[in-house]
Amino acid sequence: MKQIKIKLLIVSLLLSGIQLLAQSSTILEKDLTGYLFAYFGGGENGEAIRFAISLDGYNYYALNTNQPVLDSKQISSAGGLRDPHIIRAEDGKTFYMVATDMMASKGWDSNRAMVLLKSTDLINWSSNVINIQQKYTGQENLKRVWAPQTIYDKEAGKYMVYWSMKHGDGPDIIYYAYANADFTDLETAPKQLFFPKDGKPCIDGDIIHYRDSLYYMFYKTEGHGDGIKLAVSPSLTSGKWEEKDGYKQQTRESVEGSSIFKLNNSDTYILMYDVYRRKEFHFTKSEDLENFTPIDQEISMDFKPRHGSIVSVTNAELQRLIMKWGKPSGFPEINKNPIIAGYYADPEIIYSRKDKKYYLYPTSDGFMEWSGHYFKTFSSENLLDWKDEGVILDLAKDVPWAREKAWAPCIIEKEKDGVYKYYYYYTGAGKIGVAVSDEPTGPFVDSGKPLVDWKPEGINRGAEIDPDIFHDPISGKDYLYWGNGYVAVVELNDDMVSMKKETLQTFSLPHFREAVEVFCRNGIYYFLYSENDTRSEDYRVRYAMSKSPTGPMEIPEDNLILAKVSEKGIYGTGHNSVLQIPNTDQWYIVYHRFSRPNGIHMGRAAGYHREVCIDSLEFSEDGTIKKVVPSF
Repeated sequence: MKQIKIKLLIVSLLLSGIQLLAQSSTILEKDLTGYLFAYFGGGENGEAIRFAISLDGYNYYALNTNQPVLDSKQISSAGGLRDPHIIRAEDGKTFYMVATDMMASKGWDSNRAMVLLKSTDLINWSSNVINIQQKYTGQENLKRVWAPQTIYDKEAGKYMVYWSMKHGDGPDIIYYAYANADFTDLETAPKQLFFPKDGKPCIDGDIIHYRDSLYYMFYKTEGHGDGIKLAVSPSLTSGKWEEKDGYKQQTRESVEGSSIFKLNNSDTYILMYDVYRRKEFHFTKSEDLENFTPIDQEISMDFKPRHGSIVSVTNAELQRLIMKWGKPSGFPEINKNPIIAGYYADPEIIYSRKDKKYYLYPTSDGFMEWSGHYFKTFSSENLLDWKDEGVILDLAKDVPWAREKAWAPCIIEKEKDGVYKYYYYYTGAGKIGVAVSDEPTGPFVDSGKPLVDWKPEGINRGAEIDPDIFHDPISGKDYLYWGNGYVAVVELNDDMVSMKKETLQTFSLPHFREAVEVFCRNGIYYFLYSENDTRSEDYRVRYAMSKSPTGPMEIPEDNLILAKVSEKGIYGTGHNSVLQIPNTDQWYIVYHRFSRPNGIHMGRAAGYHREVCIDSLEFSEDGTIKKVVPSF
């Protein structure tokens, strides 16, 4: 039994480490909602990089009306760019692209260079021409440099660029070199990457790291079969590649320029290739990278691509691309939820009168058993584009009385004689604290002790969590609410960091679990709250109404306003805040739900793998709240 407990503890610690790693990653797989296809075209002005986008990996729409997105004449030495290969860097926010520096009209043996490109927004790219013949000695009889690609070599901790070269009458050979840290040059001399047993020419290598164990390389047998073959190796530079039998293309036509990519949030891979003599592009799919099924009948494109590659992108990146080059005709509407990438929960939202921006204050999620220790904030001018403003309070460093379990914050902006203060209430280690800042982005300084670390008299259940701060626009008083299993309310003193304890009250609400949110509209006080456990797919929001910020409560006949929508894959919708657009009667509800699409399959872990969403909050003429429609 002791050994079993030790093993369980080790597993728990490993899982916790995985969650911390996931939380620190800039991009999570669940946040990848679309695809960017980089390719070149044919005909006049064809040898230039073009972009297309897709939401499902099957239906593609050209950006910029299928015109180039980069000027080949400005960034290449030959005047043309072919075979673009694009990847997302390990930091999650940088993109690397490499391309053949070549014009076919000058001859297939005319080029000696490639171009390295880098971007942090997919719009603006820096570029550098790398002429292999000029850069390295012993390249006097070099004939051609074709189809460069990039992969991160985890063993070396560097980005490897690999491509094919032909010297004199020798075969085309796939070589590699490592890029420098800035991805502006190659810092090592070319070495042979792949050693085919037959010693015959091979080009267009395309490598993917499959399930963190093996490298799979698809390549063209140039001039002998002209098809796609597969070789597998546990190490990129070992020179030991196991060559698989047979060809992988699902056509008898000659093909080249294969590119493999994984469909978002699935175990399906797409292998595509250029059927160059027929001027077609074919697609296949696989679950194991060895057996492929044609899916051309499922693919649609409003353009004719040549040799290209595909990278997964987020909602925000898709929106940025569309803002730059326009929305293609027929392209579907883009999801607006979740509004920030990553695992976050328990959102609080305010509008700052000081700097005329919206601020979102969530729980940092993705930690085993809700063990996160820091809070962040995000800013926006339009509720669509959110900027990560960084950590504003780290319990592990800044709060000696609570080192972890940083949950469910709320905040209020106070102004006096033109001076603004921000009071930030939060749960830390099962207690409620308060921290203060002069800016909505912090840093926040904790008061030095918990504000609530006791149960109200007569309460022997629940927990002291989930604070909510409310300024009563009618009386001018400020109230703090909290509770799990019960609701407590107390009036705060003018310093906002101490309470008038004699005003403390508790009350109950039907089906109340936690996360009360209070606001006032047209003289009516609304109390929104969450029912059930946050690990439940039926975590949801109900509400009560009152003529006072402290009750008594009126419970509408149908007071369930936010719940799961199974057919949309939306579950666990709860713990909300409410936003009124200044000087309007336009309202929004901000809440968390299980992360899509995999949260529903996580079991207990779904309760700490959540994402933040926003939807309209509307009212009937009698003041009751209409049911919220959870959306994408």
